[in-house]
Formats: sequence, structure tokens, C-alpha cells
Amino acid sequence: MPPHTSQIEAEPLLVVKDLKKHFPILSPFGKVSGHVKAVNHVEFTLRRNETLGLVGESGCGKSTTGRMILRLIEPTDGQVIYKGKNIFELDRREMRKIRREMQMVFQDPYNSFNPKQRIGHSIEEPLSIHKIGNRKTRMEKAMELLHKVGLREDHYYRFPHEFSGGQRQRIGIARALALEPEILVCDEPVSALDVSIQSQVINLLEDLQEQFQLSYIFIAHDLSVVRHISDHVGVMYLGSLVEKAPTDELFAQPLHPYTKALLSSIPIPNPKRKRERIVLSGEIPSPLNLPTGCHFHPRCPYATERCKSETPAYREVGSDHFVACHLV
Repeated sequence: MPPHTSQIEAEPLLVVKDLKKHFPILSPFGKVSGHVKAVNHVEFTLRRNETLGLVGESGCGKSTTGRMILRLIEPTDGQVIYKGKNIFELDRREMRKIRREMQMVFQDPYNSFNPKQRIGHSIEEPLSIHKIGNRKTRMEKAMELLHKVGLREDHYYRFPHEFSGGQRQRIGIARALALEPEILVCDEPVSALDVSIQSQVINLLEDLQEQFQLSYIFIAHDLSVVRHISDHVGVMYLGSLVEKAPTDELFAQPLHPYTKALLSSIPIPNPKRKRERIVLSGEIPSPLNLPTGCHFHPRCPYATERCKSETPAYREVGSDHFVACHLV
């Protein structure tokens, strides 16, 4: 069962509306020759103390969505409304204040650090940028955060190359917590780690969420990890959300054919238990030239003529269960 469902507040903290990102392709002469449609019409809400998992194949737009939510990438269209304000309408000064409340944990912790800078100084850097505290209080805060993520205070003086991958990810989480944010966007935070270390980092994230009342957008491709940590799960395909539901409901009763295929690929630890494996045929279409109608229809075993010509509406079919499929 999702870990924090009973603590979730009803009022949304973050509302994403019709979010799009189309990257232009420039010809050698500088003219736009086409667009990569990385994200299309993504919509969801995030409540306080909730974890929303985003899953899908590589290249489906999960990470681009997360970066747009933090405005690290400017959108082509859409809104991200945080506490009633559309962050895309804020000027630089107002956005600077919002950044204190929305932080990111990156997939590759090593490349997110300055290799010539001691990790204690890296954790202090957000505090320095926002002019919080003095040299002594920032140092104390960094050591306190190291302790909270399971490291020792003397690690403050070491460099990134002196740590393992799991330790570096803990340091990345500590740095993200330095400004006491309300939302963390975790972009594949455990995908590069060993399985045993993955569980330690996931347990750490759960403990920190309870301690600091954090809300997570957890981006991953490992469905087992997402099921363990998430309250709701959104499934993305070719830049669009095709299904979103409470975690238990999605895994017990998936509605979209793509969701069913993903869930059928999860290994079962009991060799005597059998599961019907849904194998999708064909290649993933290019985001440069998306199929008409439902983007999934070239690979869908149940596609009809309507699926080929008409784009399905993303609609609510149950209590907080959304799906974009003509067959539902």
C-alpha cells in the first residue's frame, strides 16, 4: 500500500495544465525544419506530502516534464500553478523565491557536483546563493544535513570522487534539502545504483518525506520502485499521459493497453506463478512524426479504425483514475 495516503491533504499544492514542449529542429541555414514533440498536453495535480510517480519508456518525456515544472526548461505552452501562481508568468525575482521551495535530485549525482569542490561547500552553495545565514551557520546546516541522510560530519571535507554512487546520491538529496523545499523532483534517483543501495535510498526518501512533509515527483522506469514509493502513478507514452491512478488501483486494474503491457513485464519472484506477458510489436514512433489519432495505435493489439484517426480524450473514468483510450 502507498506509504502516505492517509496524510495527503485534499488541496493541490501543484497543478500542471496542458503542458507542452516542442523542440525546434534547425536546418544548416538556420531555418526551422520541424519539431521534436517531447511533451504533449500533460496534466496532473500534486498534493502535500504526496508522491506522484511518472513512468514510461526512455524518451517518453518524463525528465523533460520534471525540468519544465522547475522551469529549468521553458515550455512551448501550458501552465504550472504552484500555490495559485503560474510560475511561467513570474519574473526573475519572483522565480528566485519559488526556487527555494522546489528543488531537484538529479539522476547522475557525480556530474551534478563540482569535482574540485568539497561536498560540504556544494551543500552550502544554495544557502550562499540565496544569502541565508553566515559562514558558520551554513557549515552547521551542511553537517546537520549530512547526518540526516546517513553520512558523517567529517564527510563534509571530502571531494565527490571519494564517495560511492549511493553516498553521492545521499549528498545530492542533502543539497536539495538545504533550502527546506516543499517539492522535490527526483529524476531517476536510483536507476544507476545497485539494488541493495536502491532500497536504502528509497527508504531514506520516505523517512525524509515524513520528517519534512515533502511532496515528490518521482521519475523512474523501474515499476517495482515506483509502486513502493508512490501514492499515485502516471504512465507516459510519446510525451503524453495515457493513464494516471492511485497506485494500488493502477497495478490491480490497469485500463490502458500500454499500461497493461508495462505491468506484464514486471518479474514475478515466485517461479510457479504464471503471468500473461504482453509483447508489443513494432518500433516506437518518432516524436518528429507522431502517428495520427492515438499515438499508441501502431503498437496496440486492440486498435480500431477510430484509434487511427481520432485522438482519445484524457478523461476521468473512476475516482481519480484518468485514461486516454477509446476502448475504455
